[in-house]
Amino acid sequence: MLHLSKSKYCGIWQCPKIAWMRKYMPEKAAVDGAVLSRMENGNIVGDLAMGLFGDFVEVTAYDGEKLDLTKMVTDTKIHMENGTPIICEASFDYNGLYCAVDILKKENGGWAIYEVKSSTNDDKEVYVADIAYQKYVLENSGVNVTGTYLVTINSDYVFDGVLDIEKFFKITDMHSAVIPEQNSIMANLSIAERLLASDEEPYVDIHVGCDYPYPCSFWNYCTKHLPSPCVFDVYRMPFKRKLEFYKKGKASFSDLILESSITNEKQMRQISYALSEQGDYIDKDGIRDFLDTLSYPLYFLDFETMQPVIPEYIGTRPYQQIPFQYSLHYIEKEGGKLMHKEFLAESGTDPRRAIAERLCEDIPMNVCVTAYNKAFECTRLKELAKAFPDLAEHLLNIESNIKDLLVPFQSGYYYNKAMGGSFSIKSVLPALFPGDPALDYHNLEGVHNGGEAMTLFPKIKDLPEDEQKIARHNLLKYCELDTFAMVKVWEKLMESIK
Repeated sequence: MLHLSKSKYCGIWQCPKIAWMRKYMPEKAAVDGAVLSRMENGNIVGDLAMGLFGDFVEVTAYDGEKLDLTKMVTDTKIHMENGTPIICEASFDYNGLYCAVDILKKENGGWAIYEVKSSTNDDKEVYVADIAYQKYVLENSGVNVTGTYLVTINSDYVFDGVLDIEKFFKITDMHSAVIPEQNSIMANLSIAERLLASDEEPYVDIHVGCDYPYPCSFWNYCTKHLPSPCVFDVYRMPFKRKLEFYKKGKASFSDLILESSITNEKQMRQISYALSEQGDYIDKDGIRDFLDTLSYPLYFLDFETMQPVIPEYIGTRPYQQIPFQYSLHYIEKEGGKLMHKEFLAESGTDPRRAIAERLCEDIPMNVCVTAYNKAFECTRLKELAKAFPDLAEHLLNIESNIKDLLVPFQSGYYYNKAMGGSFSIKSVLPALFPGDPALDYHNLEGVHNGGEAMTLFPKIKDLPEDEQKIARHNLLKYCELDTFAMVKVWEKLMESIK
């Protein structure tokens, strides 16, 4: 008998091999901070959505640490027979096909399926496959399904101090999309039955589903046969075009160097430099023109932010980036001493006013400020200015004077093969300073990237006092390295034009 959950079914929908990997080789999945964050947000949003229609009954049950699916199915049946109007995690098992409905609502003489997602996007096709599978299982279990709905987050919702979950969520009727999708279910189930019955790894070549509707967590495993670097590492080339080259047998850079259709100068430089030792490519005129836009006193700014899926502060939206920390290195005059200032808010408080005031204290008006990929810092400054009109003039002055250290690299003025196809600070820094332990994020304690900082900060308030001090120290050291790295990059640019 085929045993299939809705997550495995959606895996079959995206790529037949995903369901097999989830059953036989789940350890091969790449689970990074972003994936864990999405899972945590999903749980938070799912719990909140249970109260969307008023009082409810949740049938989630455990046998030790594992879900007790048998009890959940039995309890769901009992509640439906008793006429319970709202059943959360309502569970069904039809011939080995299992699903739990986020919200099962009694309406229109039957039952409506409400699938909850922690996304602000209600257009992804995989959501349709998910709901169609649930409808199939429920109807074959004898349930009269009278509606199919997708519950997502309303990205336009603004928190006014009291959470209004009816406005926070957006409900989309999925009937017109689900009906045609159901025509594919039997075919997908046949594929699943054939694949999952065998422990022999199926062959599925790289295809568009590897990247859509989201990058597959088994990508590294399924592409281990490819050369490194390969066509899928090329800078800013659309995935579909990369796939076209791959299908033509042009996966290696040796193949691509002969491809006349690649006319992007930065892409060809990446390919040619990867194939030979050419040292650093330096466009002195381009770098000099950029450096001429900078002036003393010179400031180097970097923010750290968090993104609460459920807004916590008045005037903010779901997933809005909330700055809670910054590091600021600065040099007053040419040849002057490098100095440093920093700010880290108290966890558990709204950090925006405090960080805005300190920025105005630490950065004078009309001075040159640098950031790496400045759009992020500029947007945060504009948001703070909107939130605090009395500080807006100063904050917007800082924003208008920011220069972007990314420009010389993104514009192709400076390149070496170690940068590969990325010009992020995490790629550029080790390329410019290979083996320098003082600039190695791996040598930091506790916090090594923005994702870890984002996750740690809101949790500090709940830690014991000694652990709070350690966590704050680690956050400060991480953010300090970000701006120190910018200083070193700037120094390297200055050195390159001598």
